[in-house]
Amino acid sequence: MTTPPLSSRTVRAGAGGGLRQELRAVHGLVLRDWLRLVANPTNTVLLLLQPLLFLLAFGGGLSALVPDTALGGQYRAFLYPGILLMAIQAPAASVGIRLITDRHSGIIRELLVTPARRSTLLCGICLGGCATATAQGAVLLALAPAGGLPYRPLPLLGLLAHLALAAFTLTALTLVPAVRTRRPETFTTFLALTSAPLLFGSGALVPLSTLPSWVATAAALNPLAYTADILRRTAHPAAPAGVHWGGWQPPPALEAGLLLLTAVTALLCAARRFGHDESTG
Repeated sequence: MTTPPLSSRTVRAGAGGGLRQELRAVHGLVLRDWLRLVANPTNTVLLLLQPLLFLLAFGGGLSALVPDTALGGQYRAFLYPGILLMAIQAPAASVGIRLITDRHSGIIRELLVTPARRSTLLCGICLGGCATATAQGAVLLALAPAGGLPYRPLPLLGLLAHLALAAFTLTALTLVPAVRTRRPETFTTFLALTSAPLLFGSGALVPLSTLPSWVATAAALNPLAYTADILRRTAHPAAPAGVHWGGWQPPPALEAGLLLLTAVTALLCAARRFGHDESTG
């Protein structure tokens, strides 16, 4: 007696069950990071302290050094989108440190015995970091008037959406070196060497036009430059031009597309390495 072929309904049910397993794994990892954020509000306050100090100190101190004509408005209004970028940069980078510590503590090995794919697990880790970084950046949106941005729903919603995209991109980029690093100290040193130059060379704190020409040229390869640019153009459409490609400024939609493409590419590269390294012990 031959076995009857599987019906299309049975195949769809099996595929749906597999998809539900993957989604549950992502949901669990995102929920874990969210609960960690809620359970440790002190850490959130400390992470937000630095960008707040920059807003108060730089917003008042450097305003006399940077003319309003070069900014299209007050320096505090120019600086505010850069402060939002700083608010999500630290929590996004901390995802890489947690990945390394989870590997040492055995949590990663426990995750790998679940039915979920390794790429799904890394995607859940990335989305968890993206969610917490976006939430911390959203806290600073309550201080929008301090950055010269009134409480208007559409600009604030646009900033929140772009903050989520920026957090996703930064988290995915952080995971690329994290999956290749075994020691948290090495990864922390790497972050210390790269975070500040990328931030100051992005035009987040001062206009790119006031920096050396080679810095402005290198900004075209800096994902933080596109992030700062799109946040600033969302908050203040009259802001000066940021990144240029040979004298042409890419539109915000193209910048957002480049950030999304960069994030997906980085996540795919990290997932491939993560699967190889963890499966070989």
